[in-house]
Amino acid sequence: MTPVVRGGLLRTRDFRLLWIGETTSTLGSSVGGVALPLVAVMTLHASPLTVGLLTAAAWLPWLLVGLPAGAWVDRLPKRPVMLVCNAVSMAVFASVPIAAWLGALTTPHLLVVATTGGAARVFFTLAYRAYLPVLVDSERLLEANAKLQGSESAAQIVGPGLAGLLAQWFGAVSGALADAVSFVIAVLCLRSVGTRETRREGAAKRRLRAEIRDGLRFVVGDPYLRTLTAFGAMSNIALVGYSSIQVVFLTRDLGAGAGQVGVVLAAASSGGLFGAALSGRMASRFGAARGFLLCEALAAPMALLGPIGSGGTGLVLFTAAGFGTGLGVVASNILTSTFRQRYCPAELFGRITASASALNYGTIPFGGLLGGLLGESIGVRETLMLMAVVQLFSVAVLLLGPFRSLRDFPAPPRPALTSAGRERPARAALIARCAK
Repeated sequence: MTPVVRGGLLRTRDFRLLWIGETTSTLGSSVGGVALPLVAVMTLHASPLTVGLLTAAAWLPWLLVGLPAGAWVDRLPKRPVMLVCNAVSMAVFASVPIAAWLGALTTPHLLVVATTGGAARVFFTLAYRAYLPVLVDSERLLEANAKLQGSESAAQIVGPGLAGLLAQWFGAVSGALADAVSFVIAVLCLRSVGTRETRREGAAKRRLRAEIRDGLRFVVGDPYLRTLTAFGAMSNIALVGYSSIQVVFLTRDLGAGAGQVGVVLAAASSGGLFGAALSGRMASRFGAARGFLLCEALAAPMALLGPIGSGGTGLVLFTAAGFGTGLGVVASNILTSTFRQRYCPAELFGRITASASALNYGTIPFGGLLGGLLGESIGVRETLMLMAVVQLFSVAVLLLGPFRSLRDFPAPPRPALTSAGRERPARAALIARCAK
């Protein structure tokens, strides 16, 4: 049962513990995301292809296990799943410094760590998104998502710089050790959370393939989720294709040194903090759906500023572009995450999220590869401009969908009556229609 929350959410013990644990592990993951490539380059003298494979390996599990993971998460209590995932992540990242100290670290070891950590993150993300509505009542979900997304944005600003400092002071593998320690803290915090899920009685277990099919049909059959999924896939290709070559653009085209690159990327990333702070105000003033469209309408054209300048002016324009894009994207993510948590039936939430995420996150390796290939063939500046144009087209997908006429996101459908006179969710009726 969801506890009644009065005052700020951080005054509530269980949410505060979840927030501390997730913020710490996100900071650790931000450090680890830089640390593994640094270990590959500085310790194993890996090639650029190997570094690219490490990034792809971390996201590949969404394509390999994302759909069945959603069905498994729906069958299981969410908090224990999260605990297991954090424990697995702790073990695999701790194995990197241990192997290095023993002189046994290899490139295949790093690839296994990246893939296993990515798989644990798949299960954790699905369980975490389903658990938050258990911990926080519906009226406070927007505030909860804003706090969690805000701390995630802050971690993404601090993490890369911290990874560099740790590598400089204590060696490249120290970043992986810091990531492992962050998961220890996350486990301790999550174990202390007292809120438990209510058991659902009478939910007959079906074949895994049928349960996965339910999630896919729900997403495809619902116009709102279908539009968000198509938009997310297209937007991720553009954003990842853009970010994958931004360091090359800053150093080679704008002549920035390593220190300047760090300052520019940190300043650009700080836009996410403002997006997290403004998301609630946008929803209150304009409505959640209209605020979401406004945020994306701001983010897309801002990306066009990044590649148009040169020299010092180019660095300023690139920073402004990243700041505006980050502000809009983070704010819109908070609004749509809250919408999904309120709109989707709890018993299908893991499968619905997995179906959408398998496509959304599955495009991330493709976006990175596309950015690199186009950067080599048509030029880095031209590729950045092309990716910004693709981002504009992704907003067009939203404007052609059902959100353009809405002020607020739609409420969950009211229950419908079955032929036996019992209530069942109208969305379940939609799944039944899709199955025919």
